[in-house]
Amino acid sequence: MISELKPGQGKVNIEAEIVSIEPVREYEKFGRKFKVAGAIVKDDSGEIKMSFWNDEIGKVAKGKKIKIINGYVSEFKGEKQLSAGKFGQLEVLD
Repeated sequence: MISELKPGQGKVNIEAEIVSIEPVREYEKFGRKFKVAGAIVKDDSGEIKMSFWNDEIGKVAKGKKIKIINGYVSEFKGEKQLSAGKFGQLEVLD
């Protein structure tokens, strides 16, 4: 459940619905280009910010249901954020 997630928590398996997605931002780091889109996802217990990276962005849209397998919760500017991370997986359920 989203309401129970804590910063630094790994091995997160959760289903959620995408409430909103921000426009894609591009940046370069270590000589590589990255794309990221911030979003808000929710379940029955609450909502959390989430980041979709690179290839994930084309799979998601507002209103879609997703499943995160082995995700990770970080903290940025005092807010919890969910991500599939390096070792996790994003599935679109629709």
